[in-house]
Amino acid sequence: MPDLNPVAKRIHNVQPRAVRLELDSGETGVYEFSSTEFFQREFRGEGVRVDADREADFRLISSEDYERILLGRSGPDEEGWSMVGEVVAAERAEE
Repeated sequence: MPDLNPVAKRIHNVQPRAVRLELDSGETGVYEFSSTEFFQREFRGEGVRVDADREADFRLISSEDYERILLGRSGPDEEGWSMVGEVVAAERAEE
């Protein structure tokens, strides 16, 4: 079985503590995930952003080929999820 996605492993190992995510757009943010889990190579997580946009929910999912971790957002006045971007780096946030 191929290795698990290294960004997903990092997020999973840091949570439930705050994690700083960097997206492919260069944007960074601090998130707290209430749950993260692997289903074989597939990765999922749900949480909130704690440094901005506190009213929205955020979701992590792996791409179909398991090569990328994608971040989605659902705001309080929105139906469904919109894609925020690909997570390219994750590290424990300073408390």
